Amino acid sequence: MSQSEGKLSRRTLFAGASTVGAVAAVASLIPSVQQAVLPAEPLAKVAPLKGGGYALTEHVKRYYKTTLV
Repeated sequence: MSQSEGKLSRRTLFAGASTVGAVAAVASLIPSVQQAVLPAEPLAKVAPLKGGGYALTEHVKRYYKTTLV
């Protein structure tokens, strides 16, 4: 057994330490990701009785401006 095989190199030590740190960081984020993935059930909008489901919003106005020739 030569000396290079028996000793732990500095490069290997730092690579292992950084890997452990990365795994710990990911593991600490997993519970928050699981909570964020589960959205609350959105409340269903009630349909208007006499139509009127269309609303002229700022988004729609911007779209109409882009269609002008």
